[in-house]
Amino acid sequence: MHPQLAAIAAELRDARARLHRLVATVPGGAWNVRRHPDRWSAAECVEHLNLTTRAFLPLLDAALDGARRLGGPAPRRYRRDPLGWLLWRAMGPPIRFRTRTTAAFVPTAPAEPAESLADFDHLQDELLRRVAAADGLPIDRVRVESPFGAGARYNAFSALSILPRHQHRHLWQAEQANGR
Repeated sequence: MHPQLAAIAAELRDARARLHRLVATVPGGAWNVRRHPDRWSAAECVEHLNLTTRAFLPLLDAALDGARRLGGPAPRRYRRDPLGWLLWRAMGPPIRFRTRTTAAFVPTAPAEPAESLADFDHLQDELLRRVAAADGLPIDRVRVESPFGAGARYNAFSALSILPRHQHRHLWQAEQANGR
């Protein structure tokens, strides 16, 4: 696998392991508790990540199809476009500034820890399949429109690299919600 894609896959696996550790240490009753009215609970953080992944999977599928149609080899080094780089840079923990998400990505009914974890694991497997499918494709030459903001477009490599950083951002937030 291309080294940059292997790094993304490793970050996704790390996010899964991080969530498993969190679920193992948070008492069930604390999973849905907000420590502050303006902050999400651990459950809400994980549900937001699940909503985000569900929205990105079809976009990534379309981008992979587009990259296959373009043909040609993958570059030796993938590059994020300017917007993708900016989002990637801003997304990682520690959180430098807070942002509000769009209504479609605000969790409404947080699930129990086991259900959230099973959903997250399934969606991580799906993301890992897309990362593997991207190997050998010119994914930095096809664009994805962000489900978070109409008109915000960046290349598929940017999208794949932003997703695990976004996950770690909200897993950090979930850890903070439970005093970890």
